[in-house]
Amino acid sequence: MKNHRSTVFLFLLCVTAQFKAQKFEKLIQYVNPLIGTEKMGHTYPGATVPFGAVQLSPETDSISYELNGKYNGEVYKYCAGYRYEDKTIVGFSSTHFSGTGHSDLGDFLVMPTVGKLQLNPGTASNPESGYRSRFSHQNETAEAGYYKVKLDDHNILAELTATPRVGIHRYTFPKSDQAHIILDLMAGIYNYDGKNIWTYVRVENGNTITGYRQTNGWARTRTVYFAMKFSKPFKSYGQKNYDEKQVYKGFWRKFDQNQNFPEIAGKNLKMFFDFDTNENETIEVKLAISPVSQTNALENLEKETGNITFDQAKARAQDNWNKELNKIVIKGSDTEKTNFYTAMYHTFINPTTYMDVNGEYKGLDQNIHKADGFTNYTTFSLWDTYRTLHPFFNIIQPKRNGDMVKSMMAHYNQFSMKMLPIWSHYANDNWCMSGYHSVSVVADAIIKGNYKGDPEEALKACIETANKRNYEGIGQYIDLGYIPAEKNGTSVSNTLEYAYDDWAIAQLAKHLNKTEIYNQFIKRSENWKNNFDKTIGFMRPRLADGSFKKDFDVLSTHGQGFIEGNSWNYSFFVPQNPDELINLMGGKKKFASKLDELFTMHLPDEFFADTEDITREGIIGGYVHGNEPAHHVAYFYNWAGQPWKAQAQIRRILEMQYKATPDGLGGNDDAGQMSAWYILSSLGFYPVAPGSEDYSIGSPSIDSAVLNLENGKTFEIEAINQSPKNVYVQKVLLNGKEIKNFTLKHSEIMNGGKLTFYMGSKAKK
Repeated sequence: MKNHRSTVFLFLLCVTAQFKAQKFEKLIQYVNPLIGTEKMGHTYPGATVPFGAVQLSPETDSISYELNGKYNGEVYKYCAGYRYEDKTIVGFSSTHFSGTGHSDLGDFLVMPTVGKLQLNPGTASNPESGYRSRFSHQNETAEAGYYKVKLDDHNILAELTATPRVGIHRYTFPKSDQAHIILDLMAGIYNYDGKNIWTYVRVENGNTITGYRQTNGWARTRTVYFAMKFSKPFKSYGQKNYDEKQVYKGFWRKFDQNQNFPEIAGKNLKMFFDFDTNENETIEVKLAISPVSQTNALENLEKETGNITFDQAKARAQDNWNKELNKIVIKGSDTEKTNFYTAMYHTFINPTTYMDVNGEYKGLDQNIHKADGFTNYTTFSLWDTYRTLHPFFNIIQPKRNGDMVKSMMAHYNQFSMKMLPIWSHYANDNWCMSGYHSVSVVADAIIKGNYKGDPEEALKACIETANKRNYEGIGQYIDLGYIPAEKNGTSVSNTLEYAYDDWAIAQLAKHLNKTEIYNQFIKRSENWKNNFDKTIGFMRPRLADGSFKKDFDVLSTHGQGFIEGNSWNYSFFVPQNPDELINLMGGKKKFASKLDELFTMHLPDEFFADTEDITREGIIGGYVHGNEPAHHVAYFYNWAGQPWKAQAQIRRILEMQYKATPDGLGGNDDAGQMSAWYILSSLGFYPVAPGSEDYSIGSPSIDSAVLNLENGKTFEIEAINQSPKNVYVQKVLLNGKEIKNFTLKHSEIMNGGKLTFYMGSKAKK
């Protein structure tokens, strides 16, 4: 088996060398990882490789999730650990979420210091009180696969890069006989007293340690193992155990465990490693992680980094990014390229690899499994990503997306509750958000030919998930056709989202010629009608007795039966049947007028003041782009017979909600969903209802693009006369033949060819 794994690793090295030999455009120069690091973007600027298990990044503060026994609202700003506005860095940790509205992770924080040893981070207002350091953006560099910053208080240059499972730190020290590298096992994102269940460190030799950290956070049972290797032996080391409240401490007290003791355990540990350094001496730290064991972490470290230098790892990481970015080569302005390739960078961060180099990973049953013939992934933010990210993968990352579906099926098979994932990471489902949207991802991948497993087993998993009666109102949804408002605070949005998911299951059943199942779920997919109040023309909470809730506000987000949206946005959430929605709203003319009102109305601040993840910048009229429920709505003008309005609004959203600045995103990137919307919309088409082969045509903002498909074919897009003023489509041709229904099919893209837009400054009605 060892020889087999070595062969695989050598093959990967050969593949990497082959990629270097190919002529790719240097597209990483347009990636700006700092986009979205300020306000609500919640991205991070650190070092990772595409879909890597490690996301090595700076933390700019250590805010607690809890304050005086309650939720601390300030912690929300640190979902990704980094805030552009901050002036200090507390260290560099190995795991992060990108763009999420809730958080966890931040494992294995490492911080280099000089001078008196301090093991507390200190405060932003008084950095000298701890090990943190001031920094300046003028001395900060962020690139794809690489990060660099000067730690001013310690006069240390910190550099980061990564492989899939190893974060590599390089610290350039001043001359000192008091140089330290701190490993803080207490630090974490969304941290609180008691989050750590247990931590363990074993000193293997003079430059290598291993251990693990077990936490109870967003993921309830999460254990991450690590192996850490220094390029220079430490002269001494020690620890501080912060478990003072623990009554029973056993008989380990016979030893002095604080200095040079090789085996440490406790709930809250901090380690330090001491060095003598010469002027400009560099010390490299390689820190590998594993979901399985310390042994596997050591193997990950050896197989992925071995004897390679920091610069070699950086070059390899950036070659990898450049290869992935070259899957789409666009022409446009530098600003357009920066937005586009930063968006591609964001979409290729999550989901993340969740297995060791030997294929092993920990499953939801907490047992060790081995991925057979596929890469196992985690970090599935499905309420967000089913809409655009996974459909985007079905075009540009079809093999990976097929493996992601296999990972979801592994989740289902290992889970005691026999459900596909809702929001999963690290062998846990954290149950965040609503719907059972994994069924959309599964159906879309199978219908588009990207899943190589058993489709009937996948259909069975979808059905079992959709029939889990004790999960968030599904029983009432099945029995009544809606969820009573008295039973669930998000009764309307849940009903609408379940109805779409049921439509996706129906499409999969139809694809597999399962007529009875199709009929059952296509009927369920019409349940959205039960929450539509014809008297006011909006979706509205309904009570168990069948009446509509009397105290109701279409503008309010809170207490009205919706999650992360109001009735104005959710009333258009029928992506599976826009024609029937138009009919119920009074026909195409009235429907288009209602869309007009959505995009032009004024939404007073009071209606989103208490919503953490929305600011005024994320809103156009009453349309909230910073949250996902209405991401398809601009394209509904195509069904209303006024496609020129779709074109104008899409270009308006692209311009207003995506900028090449640290505060350039109009809302959380949500694990790549916002960025995927940008990519497909800027190319000129969008998947309104995943589970269908159809894409709705919009207005491209790029001059041209070449999609280099995995099947060896290319799909070209050209937007003739495209400009910020020429946003209206005059004519669109596919391989020279005019498209008149504003619909492009998935198979037409994957067969290769050319899509040509003729653009103008006046709407063609």
